[in-house]
Amino acid sequence: MSDFPTPLNWLNEAQTFGRLHLVQADITRLNTTAIVNAANSSLLGGGGVDGAIHRAGGPQILVECRAIRARQGGCKTGEAVITTGGRLPAEYVIHTVGPVWQNGRHGEPELLAGCYRHSLRLAAENELESVAFPGISTGIYGYPKAEAAAIAVREAQAFLAENDFPGIVVFVAFDEASRQLYEQELSRIST
Repeated sequence: MSDFPTPLNWLNEAQTFGRLHLVQADITRLNTTAIVNAANSSLLGGGGVDGAIHRAGGPQILVECRAIRARQGGCKTGEAVITTGGRLPAEYVIHTVGPVWQNGRHGEPELLAGCYRHSLRLAAENELESVAFPGISTGIYGYPKAEAAAIAVREAQAFLAENDFPGIVVFVAFDEASRQLYEQELSRIST
């Protein structure tokens, strides 16, 4: 039996808000052009989304992350780097390092916004048709999910208004509560 993630035909399940889409799914199964990894600064894998992407994508992702570390010493909070997708259905993985939530007064909103801007810039530079984002920093890093969803939607909407690529941005909710938060934010911009 293969450990290759079975691609999910997410378009059948997604809610659409112009070029922005929302789906509740396992991000490792999405066949978007790229998926975004909520990575740590070492780029060597970890828990949560990061661990799941490394496990599903296989050793090729880690090999490329090590090469990036050798060149630039990892990835700073708020920035992003790109690798291939290894065994994932997605062709690429954009790794971004979100901020650890303290109390919102240590630059966390701007750092989180930077994650989306830098990831989307890499997608545009590589002319990627579609990119899927998890809830960056909302797991073990403790960023409040409602505030994170608002930043994600705002940054994606602003970027897409000025750029042709990516053609589609997909927000991937891990659970129903997160899906509802994204849906509220996306509904505000489509009215």
